[in-house]
Amino acid sequence: GDEGLKKFKKFSPDIVIADIMMPIMDGLEMSRQIKEFSKNTPVVILSAYSEKEKLLKAIDVGIDKYVIKPIDMDELFALLEQIVKTKIIGADIIEISGGYSFNQTKKVLVKNGVEIALTKKELAFISLLVKRIGTLVLTEEIRNVVWFGEKVNDPAVRTFIKRIRDKVGAGLIKNSPGLGYKIELKK
Repeated sequence: GDEGLKKFKKFSPDIVIADIMMPIMDGLEMSRQIKEFSKNTPVVILSAYSEKEKLLKAIDVGIDKYVIKPIDMDELFALLEQIVKTKIIGADIIEISGGYSFNQTKKVLVKNGVEIALTKKELAFISLLVKRIGTLVLTEEIRNVVWFGEKVNDPAVRTFIKRIRDKVGAGLIKNSPGLGYKIELKK
């Protein structure tokens, strides 16, 4: 569980599949912490337990599916396909704080119904923050995604983000000095 949480923070997967029984931290605790970081990431728990207590705790944590083992692989793939269609693809337009929305399919940022023109790198940056909405995205990860790991210094990153803020308005992108940036969900 502890290792799974570290991998989630490092790779930011689109979906998480975990067993309930894991060393150090169980799957439910790991799922709870994942949901704190990223409410929109679907989580599937596999378990040999069918007791009511475990099921209720899983509901409280906010997992998307609780599957009793053993499970047929075709059944698991069908379940994952359903989650992808409803949770990932279905969440096409993300409502962001400050009157903004982001269409994940069309890669379009909109403010009060007006589309904001962004460059390819600016879209990569906004897409990353929207994918991890409500979570601080470290500057190093921004460098890796936007500049594909090229050597880009902190002043260049700050200048890049200032240009985006000039285009979209100062309130969209929140920063934590020396750490990273984030976008908040509409409240």
